[in-house]
Amino acid sequence: MNKKTAYLGLFLALALICSYIESLIPFYFGIPGVKLGLTNIVVVMMLYCIGAKEALLVSLLRIVLAGFMFGNMFSILYSLAGGILSFLIMYLLKRYTGLHVISISAAGGISHNIGQLFVAALVVENYNILYYASVLIIAGIITGIMIGIVAQEVILRLKQRIDF
Repeated sequence: MNKKTAYLGLFLALALICSYIESLIPFYFGIPGVKLGLTNIVVVMMLYCIGAKEALLVSLLRIVLAGFMFGNMFSILYSLAGGILSFLIMYLLKRYTGLHVISISAAGGISHNIGQLFVAALVVENYNILYYASVLIIAGIITGIMIGIVAQEVILRLKQRIDF
């Protein structure tokens, strides 16, 4: 139990560091809110190496803590919507399909962007912004594939060296 708690604390710290690094990277894709999704490396890695409950817990804690440290209440709201939808999609795909880590990460990237877009449409009460969905889907695929490649390599190395 103590070992698992220590690992969860370590992964939460890593996710927060990734959030901080991501906040420093000037990544502008033409649409506000599009990011690389570096913290998804930690979530995907935990989903494959530790378990779904732990990955969800670290993801939710990271969203709230990073929102208070680097953002505001709206960023927490958007991140929660995207993070929860993304996690749910990745968990279901991992559990019920034979898809590869990279494909699951890409699906997570797409669903994260779509979740945030729907919340944005509700907040601003303007559903015309849903026209950005095609651009966000493409951005989610590209960033999701990149994150999936990195997560796959981390998973391979962690499983060889760490006993969860």
